[in-house]
Amino acid sequence: MATWHGAMDHRGFHQGSFNSFQSSSSDEDLMDIPGTAMDFSMRDDVPPLDGEIEENRSYNGGGIGSSNRIMDFLEEPIPGVGTYDDFNTIDWVREKSRDRDRHREITNKSKESTWALIHSVSDAFSGWLLMLLIGLLSGSLAGLIDISAHWMTDLKEGICTSGIWFNHEHCCWNSNHVTFENRDKCPEWNSWSQLIISTNEGAFAYIVNYFMYVLWALLFAFLAVSLVKVFAPYACGSGIPEIKTILSGFIIRGYLGKWTLMIKTITLVLAVSSGLSLGKEGPLVHVACCCGNILCHCFNKYRKNEAKRREVLSAAAAAGVSVAFGAPIGGVLFSLEEVSYYFPLKTLWRSFFAALVAAFTLRSINPFGNSCLVLFYVEFHTPWHLFELVPFILLGIFGGLWGALFIRTNIAWCRKRKTTQLGKYPVVEVLVVTAITAILAFPNEYTRVSTSELISELFNDCGLLDSSKLCDYKNRFNTSKAGELPDRPAGVGVYSAMWQLALTLILKIVITIFTFGMKIPSGLFIPSMAVGAIAGRLLGVGMEQLAYYHHDWAIFNSWCSQGADCITPGLYAMVGAAACLGGVTRMTVSLVVIMFELTGGLEYIVPLMAAAMTSKWVADALGREGIYDAHIRLNGYPFLEAKEEFAHKTLAMDVMKPRRNDPLLTVLTQDSMTVEDVETIISETTYSGFPVVVSRESQRLVGFVLRRDLIISIENARKKQDGVVSTSIIYFTEHSPPVPPYTPPTLKLRNILDLSPFTVTDLTPMEIVVDIFRKLGLRQCLVTHNGRLLGIITKKDVLKHIAQMANQDPDSILFN
Repeated sequence: MATWHGAMDHRGFHQGSFNSFQSSSSDEDLMDIPGTAMDFSMRDDVPPLDGEIEENRSYNGGGIGSSNRIMDFLEEPIPGVGTYDDFNTIDWVREKSRDRDRHREITNKSKESTWALIHSVSDAFSGWLLMLLIGLLSGSLAGLIDISAHWMTDLKEGICTSGIWFNHEHCCWNSNHVTFENRDKCPEWNSWSQLIISTNEGAFAYIVNYFMYVLWALLFAFLAVSLVKVFAPYACGSGIPEIKTILSGFIIRGYLGKWTLMIKTITLVLAVSSGLSLGKEGPLVHVACCCGNILCHCFNKYRKNEAKRREVLSAAAAAGVSVAFGAPIGGVLFSLEEVSYYFPLKTLWRSFFAALVAAFTLRSINPFGNSCLVLFYVEFHTPWHLFELVPFILLGIFGGLWGALFIRTNIAWCRKRKTTQLGKYPVVEVLVVTAITAILAFPNEYTRVSTSELISELFNDCGLLDSSKLCDYKNRFNTSKAGELPDRPAGVGVYSAMWQLALTLILKIVITIFTFGMKIPSGLFIPSMAVGAIAGRLLGVGMEQLAYYHHDWAIFNSWCSQGADCITPGLYAMVGAAACLGGVTRMTVSLVVIMFELTGGLEYIVPLMAAAMTSKWVADALGREGIYDAHIRLNGYPFLEAKEEFAHKTLAMDVMKPRRNDPLLTVLTQDSMTVEDVETIISETTYSGFPVVVSRESQRLVGFVLRRDLIISIENARKKQDGVVSTSIIYFTEHSPPVPPYTPPTLKLRNILDLSPFTVTDLTPMEIVVDIFRKLGLRQCLVTHNGRLLGIITKKDVLKHIAQMANQDPDSILFN
């Protein structure tokens, strides 16, 4: 015993805590999420499944149930067996089998007593209750973020003297000294120059306002990056690449924990208010998933089962998009199309319910005061003409080109950040980018406002009461017989706005590349939509003026007579926004539905579909990956993309380990190894599991046992079973032979053995193996030849092989 304890201490093991048994394999090297310096000690906010493990009485691996409970050295289940190390992939088959066993047991017991029947009903209802709570919490947090960000954005320009908690718009709403033409100017709202030097006129006042704008932006950005760096490194970035990876079965403890939720909510407000080229929509998906994960701990069914928890997270992602865009149906489709790995029909219903509750909660809060869920909700009334599909498709081409350009340049910059000294100075990087953004943004009124307000103005269809420069047309008060504004010549204000928007477009295109991926919460939806909306508005105004001055051209004379309301520039902005967002993310169906829900008009679905599909085709021609998949690959996450086909003619024997000249496969025998032999193998190897064979000579496969389960079981046996020493024989058989007198007691570990691991033959085509890994969510698959064990293929091996076949770096895959 003393020898064993010394060896354990020498290897860094600690008695009494199975959390310390972390594999040091290459599969679990430290990782770097874009823009973070990971502190893996922060796992307290989402602990492992607390040792509350379902009894393994009916699961013996591979999803095959067994009616006989095999009695081993302990009556009760061993705490920690069946759980997973950090940065490992779950066993989907085992988790689903456990849930079926749990459900079968509850159903059988419900026939025995009234209390058991009530328990069965409450278990069935718990999923809907959880969706209700997720929707309420997500909607409430989204409303809080919207209100806070709006107020803090206006704080950079001034303050409301009648109530410091009012933003600019609400301050002037409550004023009795405001006219309709100057509704954004009221005596209660004071700019910083008015507060500091008592005037708002002159060069010095402009400099004071300029200085305060940059100062507030730097302060907000500094607070955001500092909070992320100190308290929650996982709170940075968009979160969607990691959410996709987690939903595919990967474990990142703490990524969806309470600290991450708290810090991400606070820093998201600060980051948006700083004026950086980022949005809150992507991070809101992360916030909603944090809500879902934390609330899962209130229900045993979801706390104890990683696969069931991921069904909840899929629904939470739908709720996040629902409150981000005010698009409940689009949120469900986004979760299905973009982030979810396993999405059964039951999850579809629950996602819809969670998205509905979240949208209703946000609507009740009414953060923008316009009875809408988003700032840029619009309604268009002018129908579009068939000829306009040409400029809509041109916008789709622009969106695809912008998406491909952004992905390549942003990934190159993020890789540079990871591989150079730049990544060691996150605070400096954020402050420099913020300073550049603020200094360049203030002189231009379209970059000075928040990006959401800019998109709202670009989407707007000019009416009689609009005072924006974009609506400064000549003869603006002449209306058609139907009361609509006809196409009319552009005034000085429109031409001035066009130049400013062109400069805004260049700034947004360049600065977004360097902003996305920094160590602050940063979404990509809004900046991408802004780029497309600017391009679309520019094209729309151009088409409008072309139709006005050349209405006799053949392309116009059949449908656009002089004085008619033919072209809607706001519609072009909306189509451009959809095209650019589609080019970056490669969304199609969910994107069109989100944009349709934003506008409330069915008649514009065809232009949106044309632009979205064109942008996807153009972007796919220049690069197959969307921005989220590119970041997943950049970070080496073990994500098997279900949309890609494997078309190479390789076999399982070409991918399995060991290869021809490698050492033999490390195996355990079912009845001839001592505790010391197993401990030696564990200490000398870094594998996450070991095949169990009848004997080394026969190599006949018995099953598969996980490294973590072995370590925990041996440690537990030493504590609770008298006489277990290093020379004790370990048995994986159902019946162990009688023990001769004066020999150490045996250790029976059959209950941790997977008796039906998935196997393929050495001549199985890799396209079938890849499909098995994708559709069953396997961690590993054993390779046999005529029943004899030859090797093993892990998920990491599959991903490395796919990368190698695609002429990519296979060593970029860091985890299994």
